[in-house]
Amino acid sequence: MKSVALVTIHGMGETQPDYAEKLFTQLQKSLAADATQLYCGTVFYQDLLLYNEQRVWQAVGHRLRWSKLRRFMLFGFADAAALEHRKEQPHSLYHYSQLKIARALYLAKQQLTADGKLLLLAHSLGCHVLSCYLWDAQQARAGVKPAAGIWQDIKRYQAGISGDSPLTEQDIAFLRGDRLQALLTTGCNIPIFVAAHAMEQVIPFNKPNSDFIWHNYYDKDDVLGWPLGDLSTGYAALVKDIAINANSSVWGWLAASWNPLSHNQYWQDKNIVSTLVTLMAAASAQQ
Repeated sequence: MKSVALVTIHGMGETQPDYAEKLFTQLQKSLAADATQLYCGTVFYQDLLLYNEQRVWQAVGHRLRWSKLRRFMLFGFADAAALEHRKEQPHSLYHYSQLKIARALYLAKQQLTADGKLLLLAHSLGCHVLSCYLWDAQQARAGVKPAAGIWQDIKRYQAGISGDSPLTEQDIAFLRGDRLQALLTTGCNIPIFVAAHAMEQVIPFNKPNSDFIWHNYYDKDDVLGWPLGDLSTGYAALVKDIAINANSSVWGWLAASWNPLSHNQYWQDKNIVSTLVTLMAAASAQQ
């Protein structure tokens, strides 16, 4: 059994199921002998969206100029629109993305010791998707039925989360974040989703446990990555914003201004890897 689980969730745009493999390999090298205490898991929701996006691209986009940028914009912003569209419906993509998160967390719990810790790493649109999941989970914990998603009745979705195994109260506690030690977000675009809301409505999810920390990494040259602490007093109390230069030197002057490549460089940054290693070591030491 493992002492720490790291579960990742990807961002907007075309994404492969193995999107986190380079990061996992780097972490295992950095942890050396301690790597045996780490479980790595992923949330992959792009398969919910890809077919329709490819159909639209073939219909209207493939003959236009700036094809790479257009493709990034189409696939990326279509993801965001689709996940919010009619999310209150029982079979919405919002619903199915949350089911993917819950399934990944359940699988992580099966690999952990009884007091093993959970770390979450989310990128870009995945930050918003995960934030919504945690918001709904904490609302359900407080006895408030969420407006959408699986936390309206988590046990109803047992088949998609745990298969034939009944969801125990310990499982549900883990799924809602009772053992969530830290959330790391990179290239986070939550401000885009809350910008039109009144200030009193810009509220983060409740802290899932007393030990929980949230580090948000952003690059000032990345127009899709934003700080969060200035959004409201609630975010200021919950989130630590950290400005980094996520642009790989490989890109040189191209990365000085925003482009799709710079937005996707965060997980190669040494600050992210170093923080994850530190958090994992601290979690293992608590065992």
